[in-house]
Formats: sequence, C-alpha cells, structure tokens
Amino acid sequence: MTDLAHSAPAPARRQVLEIIASNTLYDVAQLRPESHFEGELGVDAAVLEAIVGDVRDRFGPRVRLPGEPATPQDLIDAVERALAAGAPGDDAGLPEAVMAAAMRHTHYRRDQLDLDAELEAELGIDSVVLASIIGDAAEELGLPDGLAAEITVPNLRALIGELRARTGAPEPPPDELDPEELAVGELDPVRPAPSTSWDGRSMRDFMDDRDPDLFAKARGFTSYLRGREAEHLYWYGMPLRSRCANRARIHDELTGRTREFLMFASNNYLGLANHPRVVDAICEATRSYGATNTGCRIIGGTNHLHKELERRLAAFKRRPACIVYPGGYSANLGAVSALVKSHDALIVDKLNHMSIVDGCKLSGGVRKIYGHNDMRALERVLERCEGQVRGGKLIVTDGVFSMHGDVCDLPEIVRLARRYGARVMVDDAHATGVLGERGSGTAEHFGLKDEVDLELGTMSKALAGMGGFVAGEEEVVEYLRFYSNSYVFAATIPAGVAAGLIAAIDVLEEEPERLAALWSNIRRLRADLADAGFDLEDTQSAILPIVIGDERRALEMGRAVRARGLFCQTVVFPGVPLGDARLRVSVTSEHTPEDLALAAQIFVDAARETGVLPGGGREAGR
Repeated sequence: MTDLAHSAPAPARRQVLEIIASNTLYDVAQLRPESHFEGELGVDAAVLEAIVGDVRDRFGPRVRLPGEPATPQDLIDAVERALAAGAPGDDAGLPEAVMAAAMRHTHYRRDQLDLDAELEAELGIDSVVLASIIGDAAEELGLPDGLAAEITVPNLRALIGELRARTGAPEPPPDELDPEELAVGELDPVRPAPSTSWDGRSMRDFMDDRDPDLFAKARGFTSYLRGREAEHLYWYGMPLRSRCANRARIHDELTGRTREFLMFASNNYLGLANHPRVVDAICEATRSYGATNTGCRIIGGTNHLHKELERRLAAFKRRPACIVYPGGYSANLGAVSALVKSHDALIVDKLNHMSIVDGCKLSGGVRKIYGHNDMRALERVLERCEGQVRGGKLIVTDGVFSMHGDVCDLPEIVRLARRYGARVMVDDAHATGVLGERGSGTAEHFGLKDEVDLELGTMSKALAGMGGFVAGEEEVVEYLRFYSNSYVFAATIPAGVAAGLIAAIDVLEEEPERLAALWSNIRRLRADLADAGFDLEDTQSAILPIVIGDERRALEMGRAVRARGLFCQTVVFPGVPLGDARLRVSVTSEHTPEDLALAAQIFVDAARETGVLPGGGREAGR
C-alpha cells in the first residue's frame, strides 16, 4: 500500500483518472472530472466500489469521502485533501480534518460551520456527536484513541487548538488563522489556474433530455455545474453577510472566505431597502400583526395595510385602482392568464421577461412575437391578427428590458394599439422608481399616463420590498381579483412588508434627490464605460449591459471582476440567447463617485486580462 507522504509523483487528478480508466473501458483523455459516474459514464455500484478500493490502495486508508462519490472530481477532492493533510502528526491538514469530520457527522455544509459558534447552543452538536467528530479527526491525524473522553471545548476553533497542542505542533500566528481581508479593488491572488480545456456545453443542453429516467438531466446538469463552479465561473446564489448597499459582504461558498465587494448586482436603485423608516415600519407592523397572514386575500388574508398599499400605489401611478399580488412574477401570470383566453391574441416583444412568456403560455391565447422594439414588425403582426383573431388583442411589453437596459418604444406601441383596437400592458419592473420625473415609470417618462391600459410592476426592486401589482381601471382591477388564480389561490405579502412598502413610497415622494442622484450616477458610469470601448447597446436606464457575446469569455471576465472585489451579474443562457452573453451592471443612488471610478477601472482591468478589451490577454494579471 502506498503511503500518502510517498505517493507517486503524478498529480492526484491524473492518478485518479488512471484508476477509473483501468476499471472501465474509457481512455483517460475521455474522462471529465465533472461527469456523473452513473448518469454519464455508466459506472454502476459494483464498478464504483472497485474504483474507490483502488484509490484507497493507491493513496492510503485516510482518503475519506463524505458519502458515495458522484463524480471523479469527488474522488480527486478527497485525495487532494488527504495529500494536503500530510503524514500522521503533520499540522497542515488539521483544520481540514476537523471540518471534514464535523461535516460528516452534522450534515452541515462547510460554510455553515462557523468555527466560533457554540457547539450545542448554536450548532446543535451534543457531546455524543462531538465525540464522533473528535474520534474521526484523531484517527485522521494519527492521534491516540480515547481523546473524546478527555476533550471538552466550546467551539470548533478551540477543538482545532486542542488537537494542535496534542500533536506538538506550534500554534500558528493569528494572521494565519484569520487572514486580513482583501480590500475592494485589490486583486485576489488565490484563483483557479487557466483551464486548458473547455466544456462547450451550456445550460440549454440539459433542457430537453429524452432519457427514460426523468432525473437523468438533473444528474448531467449537476456534474456540469460542479465543473463550472470548480473554475469559479458560476458564482450564483452566494449569500450576503451584510446589508446590500453600495458595498456588501458576500461569502464565497467555493473558497469558504467572506469579502467586501463593490455591489453592482442589486436592484435597490434608490437605496430604500436600508432606509431607517422602511426598516422601522416593517418591524413595527410585524410586531403588531405577526409574521404572516396565513391566508389568501379573499379568504382571511387581507390586512388594512394591504388596502392602504393598493391605494398608495394607485395614487403613485396616478391610476384609479391597483391590485397587489404575492410577487411580480405572479402578477404577470395572473393578469395575463385572467384577461386573455384561447380566442384572444397576445402580442409580445421578443425580449420580454420570462414571467410574461409564462403568463402567455398559461393563458392559452394565440401568442404573436415581434422583433425587439421593431415597430414595423409589430404593425405587421397586428395587421395579420385582423383576419385571424376572433377575440381581443393585448400588447404586452417590458418598460425597461431587464438584460439590455433599453426602453420600449411606448409612443409607437400606443399609436398602433389604438389604430388596431388592441389594449396595452407595460411591465414596469425596472422602470418604477427609475423612469419619469417622479419615478412612476414608463408611461410618465413618455407623457402617456392616460394612454396605457395597465401598468404592472414588482415591489422587490426600487420599492425595496416584495410583491407585484397591476394598476388600471377599477372595473379591470376588480375582475382580476376574482379571476387571477395567482391572486385568488395564493397567500399574499405579510403585513410587515406592506408597511415597509408604504414607507418606501413616502420616502421616494419626499426625497426626490434620490432619483436625481441615481441618474447622475448612471450618466457618469455609462460615459466611463462607453469611453473605455465597451458595448453598452442602447441602455437608457439603471441597467448597463457590458455585451461580450462569447459565453466563455463572459464567464472569465465575470470571474476576473470578482477577483478584484466587484460583484455584478454574469448573464448567460437562459438569461440571454446563446452568443449574447454579458455582464449586467446595476447602478444605484448609493454609489459614491469613488465607487464609480473604481468600478470603471476594475471593468477595464478585467476586460484587458480576459481579452475583452485590447491591451492584455488571457494570462494578464494571473
């Protein structure tokens, strides 16, 4: 048996793949570490057991797996952890041994195991579980049996220190335990090496799998996802550990580190999410009315604050009435499917939000799509509808297109709608609080308040809450209350959230300087990025798209931006069509001039590193 400290010189990755190849009919060159053993490689349980046995024979018994390995990468990671731990008694792998043992026995993820959390009070680790953790860690480190009966500690950090003392290894200085956090703008030196190969698949490849096993697509996607994450290209869903303002602390679950980032991925356009009046209103109403309503609006779920919120939204939009839904997505689903039936037609912009697309599908109406902001195409569609559609016609468009930042041609849409007898609904998700003199949206922006039939929006962006709404004529709103399934059959937003939204509208109306600051920031950063040579398309909003096209280069630039302490969205399929990948930069009123200048420099440096702009290359800055 080969001892870990004297294993073969070939890298662990190569050795593990060779072991898999020797137990299957694959060549090493055909094996991707992220491939699922059963779903993609056809490795059954018996063959997998033989592979795991050979890995342990090659690298020693201290190769530990948190469960049955699903991919070659799981085996590679286990071997590399064991190799990093070194020979028995070495100190380098001690924290890893303790963390791995704690994960096995508690089922927590690594990011959930705070080293300073109290074992029982905060993590629920009692003396029995702690004894198992100590026993496994001691065995991993080659320490004597029976330590579990001797060691009593308040947290995992203390356990690491106690085990370190028993190995005779010196305590590392504090800065090794708690390294100083990188400053915003400082380049992170710990990054994956440039990949020599590229998995050319996209998320589209896992949407239409014809395998008889319904879950085969999920296994294939999981291995693809793990590969993207291993290269730090997919960074979706990382948790914040602070309020989301112009800067935010974000925990990187791939590295286990937390860092402050310049935040350009937030829709908190006016900074209302952190306003003391908004937060206080939420807390006070929650104390008064409880955590939630436990019912749908028409059966026991309506609080007087819901009524007040609808009144305030109608007044803000300067419309006769308003209905509030649980979310912006459900507002589109409910409104579209309630109004449009199989004999009616929906005429939609090609780039509308997915909630509009799904609302169209749910309605059963005839769906007609026109090219993005192409008014000639819209008119041709309306002309064809004249002889084909027996019922009504509804034109639905985003006000601000969420991945492009441009604004619909509302004056021409309204003109054509009146000419051809169609109704118009505008989704103001990213226009509410941004467009118009008062920030009330697209219709105000174009001076068409009395010409748009329905104004829809979400309250999770500039209004800093949750929920969606539709504002329009009172008769239409009352109809929606009884025929929108996503309103009738769903619990609504809690009273506390409604109170916070009312307070947010108050602040928005009383502090117009917030909207002025937002537009000052938009103009400054847009000018800086355009001057640097970035393609920003025709953005006219707080959304600045940095269009790259190629998915790989967009993902690599997103990674390079994050390495410098700035977070914005990297958008690939299905957020945009294949070949249209981009970074999506969201500007808020809270960004300072220093933030904007630093952000522009970070984007330029990252673009030069990745070859998006001339002056660098893929290897620059690595």
